[in-house]
Amino acid sequence: MLEHRLKRKFQIAASMAAAAMLLSFTPPAGAEELVNTGYFGDVAIKGYDPVAYFTQNQAVQGSDKYSHRWLGATWHFASAENRDLFIADPAKYAPQYGGYCADGVSFGTVTTNVDPKAWRIIEGKLYISYDPGAADGFEKNPTKLTDSRKHWSDVENTLVAEKLQTDWQKAPAN
Repeated sequence: MLEHRLKRKFQIAASMAAAAMLLSFTPPAGAEELVNTGYFGDVAIKGYDPVAYFTQNQAVQGSDKYSHRWLGATWHFASAENRDLFIADPAKYAPQYGGYCADGVSFGTVTTNVDPKAWRIIEGKLYISYDPGAADGFEKNPTKLTDSRKHWSDVENTLVAEKLQTDWQKAPAN
């Protein structure tokens, strides 16, 4: 009888360990919707057109006249053509790290308040920062790009935890 109980406890512990390992390889719930929309509203990158950074080499304010919903946020564009380019390949144009400050991510922190005019395209990817000095530093120091890639999963987990906490607090009481 004692042997059976020990065997059962071992099976339960092994199952729990396997489940923990499986969860460690699964992206966090809600990760697909980690788009920085600031503190209020649901507009990505403060309404700036993500395609214009690539096609016009400048930060251009978009319009809600040309908008598109993607990953739980509204994206604005300066033209229907830019909107359609984005719809065809959003990952090509969307800022890295959901539009959170790339420099902040390089330190393993979350900086929500970004300046869409503080941006860089590095290795074909758009990075937005909280101010022009941070964007310059991010571009000029190659270790920042490496560090941001290294820290992103931890930052992402923090953002998911905050989102889940906020969603839980907003849930109606039964």
